Amino acid sequence: MRAFFAVDLPDSLAPAVADAQAPFADAPGVNPVDPEQAHVTLKFLVDIGEGDEDDPGDAPTVDDAIAAGERAVDRAAVGPFTCTVAGRGVFPDREYVSVVWAGVDRGGDDLAALREALEAETTALGVDPADHAFTPHVTLARVENATGADAVRDALDGEGPEVGSFSVDEIRLVESTLTASGPEYDVVREFGLK
Repeated sequence: MRAFFAVDLPDSLAPAVADAQAPFADAPGVNPVDPEQAHVTLKFLVDIGEGDEDDPGDAPTVDDAIAAGERAVDRAAVGPFTCTVAGRGVFPDREYVSVVWAGVDRGGDDLAALREALEAETTALGVDPADHAFTPHVTLARVENATGADAVRDALDGEGPEVGSFSVDEIRLVESTLTASGPEYDVVREFGLK
């Protein structure tokens, strides 16, 4: 199954996420994410096994991922903190936009510490390490083609949104199932920060 470790934004910030998407939400080729599913991805696990007889692959199992999450929280030694989401950016750059995001202002160092610990623990399981530097962010939209890129660039030139602040007291292991109407997320396990 596809899974990832993340910090979820509270439902109360969904309207602010939608406001941040508004300048490009209707642009052709731009697919806004569901504001109620907004999160900061800490570590994506391309494929983990179910851990049963019908799934005997070499991939780490769900139980392996849960144990790695527990060890990572201990290793990072990050207690509850406040996160602030504001501004806009894109990956990989303005010329070729594939992802539009809102950045993390306050709380970025704590997220980076959690990410580093998750990276170490999951790499030890055989999960491929990330091939890019960590930029804490909330994905606002994915851009499928250049048609809507001008609307995104116009939004970047405007005033950045203030999505808001929220308390972080846990990270989650989330299963992601791809469907025709977009990804569906189910929480596998929560890991409280100490």
